[in-house]
Amino acid sequence: MQDLISQLCRLYLPGGQAVPDGLAQHIAGTATRSFDMVKDGCVRAVVIPFDKQPGGSGEDQWSRLCEVAAALQGELGLPAPAVSISGDAGYRLWLSLEAPLPVARAQQFLELVCGAYCPGVILPQGGVQAPVELPPCLNQSSGKWAAFIHPGMGASFADELGLEMAPPATAQAAFLQGLQSISEAQLQHALEVLPPAPGQPLPPVPSQSSGAGPGLLLKDATLEDIVRFLHAKNIEPTFRHLLPARQ
Repeated sequence: MQDLISQLCRLYLPGGQAVPDGLAQHIAGTATRSFDMVKDGCVRAVVIPFDKQPGGSGEDQWSRLCEVAAALQGELGLPAPAVSISGDAGYRLWLSLEAPLPVARAQQFLELVCGAYCPGVILPQGGVQAPVELPPCLNQSSGKWAAFIHPGMGASFADELGLEMAPPATAQAAFLQGLQSISEAQLQHALEVLPPAPGQPLPPVPSQSSGAGPGLLLKDATLEDIVRFLHAKNIEPTFRHLLPARQ
């Protein structure tokens, strides 16, 4: 579990502070809680929710997430975000900021991204200041687990956006170990590229495939791709993340 906590601190939690009280119990499923991500008026995490809408489906949200993730990387030049399931209503994209960013600027960035690429997304009240239930954790409303997932297998969760059992902490840490935070230069470039007004159509982005460059989300990754990835981390893939995607 310590490796997982270290990765969460490296990527998302405010820097320069001790591990938040209750984080270990939260990950273990004994006491789910929401964590304040703001310190000294700044944040290091931007979370974009993709929840099922009335009349919509999990497949719709997964397709939209893939389009947005590809645009973030292909159009804005940002590093790959983490992907999670909420244990209840949908998916999440997790963007990590290398340096703490003032709340107002982080909120501007989030709103510009959503306006350009996913105007239908419903953001939580408080935006980037909203407390966050860090994965993995037990969703109290559904009784299922929220967890980080390999992005190549996201479609297999479209009808069931939670796990019946707690995911292995080693595998959760492995999904985060290769991720990089958004540098100040990358963020500035993204803000310059993003259209200033919301509601503009999604710009064209490079098509994604299992032959894409390192860091890009693999929408169509094979089971063998993911097994190789986990074996490289000395993890035996014996958990639900590796169920074949539905056809």
